[in-house]
Amino acid sequence: MKRVFTTALLMALGLLTPQLQAQKSAAPAPASASAPDPKMIKFIDDLMQKMTLEEKIGQLNMITVGFDVTGPVVSKDVDAHIRKGNVGSVLNTYTPVAARKLQEMAVKDSRLHIPLFFGYDVIHGHRTIFPIALGLASSWDLTAIERSARIAAEEASADGINWVYSPMVDLARDPRWGRISEGSGEDPYLGSQIARAMVRGYQGDDLSRNNTVMACVKHFALYGAAEAGRDYNTTDMSLVRMYNEYLPPYKAAVEAGAGSMMSSFNDINGVPATGNKWLMTELLRNQWGFNGFVATDYTAINEMTAHGMGNDAQVSALALNAGIDQDMVGEIFLKNLAQNLKDGTVKQEQIDVACRRILEAKWKLGLFKDPYLYTNEKRAKATMMKKEFIAEARDIARKSMVLLKNSNNTLPLKKTGTIALIGPLATRQHDMLGSWSAAGDWKQAVSLEQGLKNAVGNSVRLVTAQGANFTDDQQLVDRLNAYNGEIKPDARTSEALIQEAVQLAQGADVIVAAVGESQGMSGEAASRADIGLPGQQLELLKALKKTGKPLVVVLMSGRPLTLPWEDKNADAILETWFAGSQAGNAIADVLFGAYNPSGKLTATFPQSVGQIPLYYNHKMTGRPYVGKQLDKYKSRYLDISNEPLYPFGYGLSYTTFQYGKPELSAATLPMNGTLEVKVTVQNTGSYDGEEVAQLYIRDVVGSISRPVKELKGFQKVLLKKGESRTLTFRLTPEDLKFYNADLKFVAEPGDFQVFVGGNSRDVQMAAFTLAQN
Repeated sequence: MKRVFTTALLMALGLLTPQLQAQKSAAPAPASASAPDPKMIKFIDDLMQKMTLEEKIGQLNMITVGFDVTGPVVSKDVDAHIRKGNVGSVLNTYTPVAARKLQEMAVKDSRLHIPLFFGYDVIHGHRTIFPIALGLASSWDLTAIERSARIAAEEASADGINWVYSPMVDLARDPRWGRISEGSGEDPYLGSQIARAMVRGYQGDDLSRNNTVMACVKHFALYGAAEAGRDYNTTDMSLVRMYNEYLPPYKAAVEAGAGSMMSSFNDINGVPATGNKWLMTELLRNQWGFNGFVATDYTAINEMTAHGMGNDAQVSALALNAGIDQDMVGEIFLKNLAQNLKDGTVKQEQIDVACRRILEAKWKLGLFKDPYLYTNEKRAKATMMKKEFIAEARDIARKSMVLLKNSNNTLPLKKTGTIALIGPLATRQHDMLGSWSAAGDWKQAVSLEQGLKNAVGNSVRLVTAQGANFTDDQQLVDRLNAYNGEIKPDARTSEALIQEAVQLAQGADVIVAAVGESQGMSGEAASRADIGLPGQQLELLKALKKTGKPLVVVLMSGRPLTLPWEDKNADAILETWFAGSQAGNAIADVLFGAYNPSGKLTATFPQSVGQIPLYYNHKMTGRPYVGKQLDKYKSRYLDISNEPLYPFGYGLSYTTFQYGKPELSAATLPMNGTLEVKVTVQNTGSYDGEEVAQLYIRDVVGSISRPVKELKGFQKVLLKKGESRTLTFRLTPEDLKFYNADLKFVAEPGDFQVFVGGNSRDVQMAAFTLAQN
């Protein structure tokens, strides 16, 4: 069936509204829409005049090539495709030797000598692995986050890679979704700041340098709102929610100059993102001014058939017409576009535009000047896992950890006596890197046991026991091990494992329980319906609690978990996420007080899975529950409170911080003015420490219902014990803008509240008015 997406049809499908058409013409060009290089234009014009149709389509085709230690394993078909110019880029090939072998094939043996570029999943580090992205975000340290991306770019570019599939900027409010681990959490403002930092870190200020890589922002769009938290599932939401909550991080990455975008797997308004012209052309290019190229996710064009969008030929045309430039691995374009052109379902101009965008990316990466720019073996050996990179991985990992509970100053631990280290994550190196650790070698990761030994030397007796398997479900073990889980359950019964752990703990002064998920239990295709501790780990903790020894829970996970018993009964809980290459050393630094924890949550921890989705910046209902137990007809649960276990922005320290009341520079903010918000923060405890002061606003009366709070600023500051500092935040009308019911980006005059505190719940409030003019 031929699909022609006219404006009228788009409007009928709900993919284009009169308001969006109006906004398209009114929207200013973003910062990323810089003037193209005249030399690049001429070079590509000349090149494309020489290219055949087959060669142009070939540039839109990405293949995947596995390799061994001696180089890429290239089948005859792939070999022939590269030599014929039917391949534009390669996935999953790295190292200078492997990349150079394929590049020589393209440059020396193809008719027009057009170089390849090489893409890889560099998500939170390449060889030196940093905390998972959710952990990085929990640092609230934009400098550190940007630095992690810069180091990743240094290593990846030295390893033959020049295109990375990061940052993932999908807003996620459902921790059942495994890929919440890959993003920055639930907030559009913080997610936008992190998106910019990551793009800057990867791309630097000159993509043609050999130590930068092109960022690929993913997954465009709304992937984090998959229904039921089930990966690859459908997404459905209003345009107002889209524009105000889910789209800002993508737009921020575009404004930061990201060179490419990746389509998401989900549908939007009934049309899969990969075939969605409103998304890829009307929004991304016409409204936002994006001038890079758009790649699909892995075989996403092929998968539109399962969505019910037609056969191979039909989805091929649908994707190209939507604005897709590159087909990742599916070879749908390669096999169908020439016939699509003959059939009239696509136009030559569309193929040319897509080809041009790919060639422009290669120009920007410097590949036409030097195809072997990223294949220097000497540089690779000097770059990978340098000592300074390892040191920064350790420091950034420490910054990412969140202290959730610390009763009676249980932490920091003393370097004396006997510590019982118990749990399935106590000694494992494999899980320290987390999901999407790509080229990282888990055998080089520091386990928690080794980190504790490095910290205490001979001053502490350290005893260990596994205590529990990750799971006793053999089918789950088989699924995890099918994808490099490396899980080898202890054959003993759960009772025997727990009994051994309890006996060991009884002779210790303190218990450190290393519990949580294995690395494969979060990430892509790793949704969980029950997000409590898996297996018998909770039963293990209950048995350890009965010993009467101080119980310190070291939690490793790729998502928020439900921890009501743990919160009530553990003496201390430290969320360490999956902390990367230096995990064990970084955790030990925090446990023993060499570093005072400063992380804050960027995703809400629910009490129960039944509360999901649960996030701080929700709308107010007409029947809010305000705590009166016998109020029946209110928005509430019968069995638990509405409140989260740990709110957005929450995180403790070994010291304490006291906030003064916010002081405003004026009671009224003019439409062309600036309002200063000053607040004094004092370190009232016994340790030097870092605090993340957070500023939120509320639009009290709006033309549409507005969130109860919205993050609009934060500052991470180091305060010595006893020190006070007055922090200044600045608000302008731009900070108060939102998309109204007509999708106009406006600041509406009226009353506002401003909140400042150490998390989204525990804040102090002041009020001001936005003037009419």
